Amino acid sequence: MLLNVFARWRASRDASHQLDALLALADASAPLVARNEWLMELGFWLRSRSNVAPDADTDSPYSEITRLRFLLQVLDRNPELATRFGETIRSVLRDNDARSLFVDTGMSARPGLASELVARMYAKALPLAPNRAELSVLFSLLFVSMRDARWVGALDETLVARLLAHVRDVGAELTDRAGLAAALADSIVLLCHQIAATGLDASIRQRVEAPQDSASVFMQIVPMAHALIATDVASDERPRQLNVLHAMLANARAALESVYEHLEQFGVSVDVVFQVERTRLRIERVDQLLDVWAGGNSPSAYARLTSELIRANQNRGSVRALLAESYALLGRKVVERSADTGEDYIARTRKDYFGMFKRAAGGGVVTAFTVYLKFLITSLALNKFIEGVLLTLDYVVSFLAIHFAHFTLATKQPAMTAPALAKKLDDVATLEGRIAFVDETLALIRSQVAAIAGNLSLVFPVALAVQLIAVYGFDRGLLTPEKAQSTINSFSLWGPTALFAAFTGVLLWLSSLTAGWADNWFALHRIHDALAYHRRVKWVFGESAALRVANFFQKHVAGVVASISLGALLGMVPTLLAFVGLPIEVRHVTLSTGSLAASVGIIGVNVFSTVEFWLAIGGIASMAVLNLGVSFSLAFSMALRSHGLQTRARRELRSDVWRTLMRHPMRAFLPPKV
Repeated sequence: MLLNVFARWRASRDASHQLDALLALADASAPLVARNEWLMELGFWLRSRSNVAPDADTDSPYSEITRLRFLLQVLDRNPELATRFGETIRSVLRDNDARSLFVDTGMSARPGLASELVARMYAKALPLAPNRAELSVLFSLLFVSMRDARWVGALDETLVARLLAHVRDVGAELTDRAGLAAALADSIVLLCHQIAATGLDASIRQRVEAPQDSASVFMQIVPMAHALIATDVASDERPRQLNVLHAMLANARAALESVYEHLEQFGVSVDVVFQVERTRLRIERVDQLLDVWAGGNSPSAYARLTSELIRANQNRGSVRALLAESYALLGRKVVERSADTGEDYIARTRKDYFGMFKRAAGGGVVTAFTVYLKFLITSLALNKFIEGVLLTLDYVVSFLAIHFAHFTLATKQPAMTAPALAKKLDDVATLEGRIAFVDETLALIRSQVAAIAGNLSLVFPVALAVQLIAVYGFDRGLLTPEKAQSTINSFSLWGPTALFAAFTGVLLWLSSLTAGWADNWFALHRIHDALAYHRRVKWVFGESAALRVANFFQKHVAGVVASISLGALLGMVPTLLAFVGLPIEVRHVTLSTGSLAASVGIIGVNVFSTVEFWLAIGGIASMAVLNLGVSFSLAFSMALRSHGLQTRARRELRSDVWRTLMRHPMRAFLPPKV
């Protein structure tokens, strides 16, 4: 029984009535829902893959066009069926609101990104009901895929004219106030109202170039649209007014483009991007409707419009397209701001290289003390959530100390330096650009080598020295022998160390992403200007002090947020995952090296002869590779997508880098002498 139901359910996807049965069911006096369902079934018949009669034209690349020709042949041979067909189609067009088709189809219906995202998810999950008297709903039920847009767009004018001839009385409807022509005219005016309303909204008006001129353009669109629609068809003024409205729409489009320039400079808001994109689509829709309206009853114009409406409707149904469209600019801006920060982490000269080593060594010293505080917290046997909070505070304080001491942590660099490297992709079409990209890649590799070497050069001896001082100076180890041995065992290369290290690389990337977003937020809301010109701050501390405060926040916002977010991710994410049964731990190469040194100080030199120790060394080496590699790969991939580089070009660049490394391997470890 269940198998039979399942088989029928699968078959119903492509099942349809025979054409003769469908035409016999055409009834203009039936309830609207029955007529709408009849038209839906006709659409299913057109999309059916079964063969049509042999006398139909089979030269078309689309079976739907072949079936449409067959339908028209049947109607030509059966006047009675043709009459009923035409009457039913006309009644459907008359009783369903066509304004919803022209205005709403393919357009975001919600005012914000979040609400539109929810609406699209609902649309994906819930079916539409054909008993709503809206042509947009029927349109969505009639045309269900992007293929429909292609075959409708491929219809020739003769075929469309034959179809309209069978619905010939629709010509009278097109000139009637309740007909398609009136709905088309009303839709043009309605869309112009929506365009003007968005263009005059404060979030857009404050970001356009020349706000007063742009506001004037948006305000004039609506009265011009009203005047054009009210103009008599035979009037000599009509062509001039049409050209003026097209020009105004072009000016409105240019004003909206200037919003992107403002966002590029001062920070990106996804809601503003969403509003701009929706208004740009409305301008395109008005242009399309004007072409049909000004062209009279041209069959090809209606076919093109129908194809565009199907395409827009299918695009609007995509949740992924909405997110990609709205977050593309934000992603590029976050990448660019990360790139600006990443420039400080790339050592191009020997002076920069050894400076990087010294800064990383300082970071290693701070990390050694972070390790012991971590051991203290975990030894207290606290509630796991409290332990996660304390570990977060430990990491955050440590990373902030490293940041403000102008030290560096090697694992924070890749996610910042990858966008800086991606900036070099803009010029790779030229030989000089490719050479610059290769040089930047090698400089980045050298910087990572210097940072890792600097971190590990001091974190191990400092952590070991602290432990030895405690053991031999105070006769009290900071770890128990059991804890030391379990720590070494937990770093084994044969265990889940590699998986945990890769997971930590993801957290490092997320931290850089958060830092880029915070920097964008700081710029978007003009926090620097708000602080620099704050009346009370200037009154209390003076104008120069207020400016210094603003500059301080602007300089450190990304670094501070990166430190706080990374500490929170390393401290709390494993704790939260443990609540849901995922025992994933953090494996950070510098922290783990310090932990290994502390364990060695407890067990003694005999540990060097054990297999467990050398497996831990291998595990730490895998941490270095995976911490850096995963975070860099994710950041570089995001940067590449933001620059739109083709796969072939990326492959050629990789080949250039490998060739240079084969010829000059030392350039990966030491900058050339200048």
